[in-house]
Amino acid sequence: MSAEEPLIADLFEVDKRLTLKPVVDFNNYLRSAFGDGPCRCIRCLEGGGDESTYSHRHTFMLEGKPFNRRFAGTAGSDVLLALKKAWLSYTKTDLPLVGNLDMTLLKSFTDMAVHPRLLALLPASGLVREVEGAWQLQMPVD
Repeated sequence: MSAEEPLIADLFEVDKRLTLKPVVDFNNYLRSAFGDGPCRCIRCLEGGGDESTYSHRHTFMLEGKPFNRRFAGTAGSDVLLALKKAWLSYTKTDLPLVGNLDMTLLKSFTDMAVHPRLLALLPASGLVREVEGAWQLQMPVD
């Protein structure tokens, strides 16, 4: 066995924590958090899609197409619950409920394909806000 073999094996080894049910559920949750097309709520329809007065966006451009946030399942408390379960499962520590959110760690257990959805949903749900380039967790007020 050469000295390079362990290095090559490490390249192809999959982190088994990524297959834990809460982590898989969180990635699936992110995939289903948005519906196809622009938002069709009464406010968006009456305003012609103008969201300039909204505190949280309704329509997002993801993957080059418009998507709408599914409000019934994406309130801040819903996102927090799904995130807490995945965080605990992956890290074996509780998610800190306020303060800086370690986005590198969070992205390490989310599929790369859903990163744009993650980055759109966290502030849209009111769970995080960006302060001077850092993502800050805040308690949701649903």
